[in-house]
Amino acid sequence: MKTTASGHIAFGNIIRCCFFMMLISQTLSLSAQNKGKVDVFKDPRVDTLISRRAELDRLTGLDQVPGFRVQIYTGANRKDAYAAQAKFQEQFPDIRSYVIYSDPNFKVRAGDFRSRADAEKLQADLKKWFTGTFIITEKINPPKTDSADE
Repeated sequence: MKTTASGHIAFGNIIRCCFFMMLISQTLSLSAQNKGKVDVFKDPRVDTLISRRAELDRLTGLDQVPGFRVQIYTGANRKDAYAAQAKFQEQFPDIRSYVIYSDPNFKVRAGDFRSRADAEKLQADLKKWFTGTFIITEKINPPKTDSADE
């Protein structure tokens, strides 16, 4: 900066310096965000794609998770397998059951339990109606979530 013979800063340089500082402060304040608030703008089609993917996963079984079921019947007779399933559904209408065919046997499995303890509770309750039950570790259907809560 230029100084005069007496050692003072020239008045014009002070004006330029103040103008430059004011310009920088205005630029910084314009680019700052509101603290703690983020605005997200997304295409509404993203939600549609997400829901379609979830439905596809559900239909193809990709949404299954590891868990436990109680096997209540194993045998080669289809009629006996469906009779065991009907007997189970009569006693426990709120628990899903599955008939699986694995050559040469039919198997009836019940429940979609995330913990072994829950499967053991069902197994204990089944002793009145079924003998030889045991717990199977396999992929289960996840609990249904209410889409209105999301």
